[in-house]
Amino acid sequence: MWHLLLFSLPLSFISIDRSIAVTDPLVSPTEFRVSVSGVCISISRILPSCAAELCSSQRVTGFQVSNHEKRIMSSPSPSAAAMPLCYEHLNGSCVKTPYSPGPRLILYTVFIFGSVLTVFGNLLVMISILHFKQLHSPTNFLIASLACADFLVGVTVMPFSTVRSVESCWYFGERYCQLHSCFNGSFCYASIYHLCFISLDRYTAVSDPLVYPARVTVSVSGLCIAFSWLFPIIYTFALLGTGANAAGLEDLVSALTCVGGCQIAVNQSWVLVNFLLFFIPTLVMVVLYSKIFLIAKQQARQIESLSNETGRCSDSYQGRVAKRERKAARAPGVAVLAFLVSWLPYFLDSIIDAFLGFITPTYYLELIHCS
Repeated sequence: MWHLLLFSLPLSFISIDRSIAVTDPLVSPTEFRVSVSGVCISISRILPSCAAELCSSQRVTGFQVSNHEKRIMSSPSPSAAAMPLCYEHLNGSCVKTPYSPGPRLILYTVFIFGSVLTVFGNLLVMISILHFKQLHSPTNFLIASLACADFLVGVTVMPFSTVRSVESCWYFGERYCQLHSCFNGSFCYASIYHLCFISLDRYTAVSDPLVYPARVTVSVSGLCIAFSWLFPIIYTFALLGTGANAAGLEDLVSALTCVGGCQIAVNQSWVLVNFLLFFIPTLVMVVLYSKIFLIAKQQARQIESLSNETGRCSDSYQGRVAKRERKAARAPGVAVLAFLVSWLPYFLDSIIDAFLGFITPTYYLELIHCS
């Protein structure tokens, strides 16, 4: 749940920003200033971190149960009766970690706030772009499709992850456990590839604006959207549906399986594949936004130089040019940084944990996923 909040909150704020920008471009520069952007970034980092600190010290998830605990759960001994279980009336139930009312309320508040913001923020973007015909452009279609992916994360993944994170138990059945993991992987990968294609679209618009309308058409945008949806869905459902992700981990899965748990184990081979599917579009984004950064600075300096040569450049105009240059240089950096901070720790931890035999303590997992 932590990496979902880290990923969804920045995208929700970006969605709101894009919605205002496309619906009222004259008001957008005054509504979303650097200070407002800083507040949004702070909220996106502080809320998940505070929630993690509240429960990391006592975190023992329902699906991370040792063999000793499983024997206790199946045993009619007095210690088993005193231990809280996800399902008190069933043998082999997962251990439930109780939380005091204060942290429990705070965790639910943070997670529900993130889910609601994700759902309604992205819904606002989709409605704005699809309703107004003047917003029907290849770039905005990509943004609307990205908002749809994040909207589905907020509807099908985050509410259930909220209950699992706070209650430390899975109450939604074994079948939806697998579907939940498929939805999580599919929609999050779809968001990543949408962001990659949007960066490619922006680079083309900045580097060659005269050719851009002929090169990036609605049909090209449709192909990008189709790939961004079909590839993650087919890959994730095929991987988890066939059970290939857990090949060679049968003993581990058997040891961790209990009623009220929901864990998807991924072996070393598929962990590396998952990382490459994340790393390749991330590398593309970093390279393209770096080039956009350089082109934006160069264009701003050329405008300033031309104005100085004509002798009609006032101090106020130079100030506006300098401000525009700084903003153009800062925006791609903030986007890439938010993306890397949201996802890179999660994938690196998945690789390390898989090759260390899944021995990373839960406390450190929580800190890594939200740091």
